[in-house]
Amino acid sequence: MKLHTLRRAVIGTVAAAATALALTACASGAANSGATGSADDNPYGLITPGQIRVASLGDSKPYTFTDESGEFTGFDVELFTDVAHRIGIDDVVFTGQDFSGLLAAVANGQFDVGVAAIGITEERKQTVDFSDGYLAGYLTVMASPDADIADEGDLDGKRLGVVQGTLQEAYAVKNFTDTELVRFPDNNAAISAVVSGAVDAHFLDYEAAKEYAEQYGLENAIDIPSFDAPAGFAIAKGNDAFKDALNEALHEAMEDGTWKELYQKWFPGSPMPDQYLPSDEQTPTPSESPTE
Repeated sequence: MKLHTLRRAVIGTVAAAATALALTACASGAANSGATGSADDNPYGLITPGQIRVASLGDSKPYTFTDESGEFTGFDVELFTDVAHRIGIDDVVFTGQDFSGLLAAVANGQFDVGVAAIGITEERKQTVDFSDGYLAGYLTVMASPDADIADEGDLDGKRLGVVQGTLQEAYAVKNFTDTELVRFPDNNAAISAVVSGAVDAHFLDYEAAKEYAEQYGLENAIDIPSFDAPAGFAIAKGNDAFKDALNEALHEAMEDGTWKELYQKWFPGSPMPDQYLPSDEQTPTPSESPTE
């Protein structure tokens, strides 16, 4: 009797172990199947499959800003939304950030991409990757007409506002060495300081300066070309599939005239960068004279 009991116990233990192994194998197979399916469903490595989370700015007209209803709009917003649609994604969520922390938020995975007329520089490439460029323009020193600022030399000894982390800040640090720089989190705060007299001028983007000039009676005291740092979409390093897809869609938007249409809408009267127009509208490059 005891022998039969022992035999049944051993058989039961072996059967239980076999069942456990089978269940483990099934679970492992299911997990592997799910991982493969997940990769197929999320080819661009997005935080949430089928959705692009965008770090942006809420006060940078006409590039990215929130309208009266709190919705994001502007040139960059409409262009990126079009580009996202071309790669099959219509769920695009824009979230406002301080510019100083925007690239870090993309790099550490809080957002899939940064979209805010972000100039491509070698220093920024240490933190994130960029799409191809899609915009180039000017930097502007904005001041009161009574500030007596007409050229860069007039900034010596003055208090100049800059938004922390921008191209303007980097340019000012390098070139306005006799100017006291006052850093702000955004353009609105800096322009308020100009109006109140807390600073003598503010250094910002040419296009963004237009509305402030009309609203506060300020003027573009100095305009500085910035074509060496075109704007691009910021992407976390290593996500080449996402970057390549954005680049292909971006060039499609340029070639079919979508980029031109949006530029004319948001920058009326501004010079149009030739390199982003459809190829049949670009100015031909003069051929070199043959050597003799």
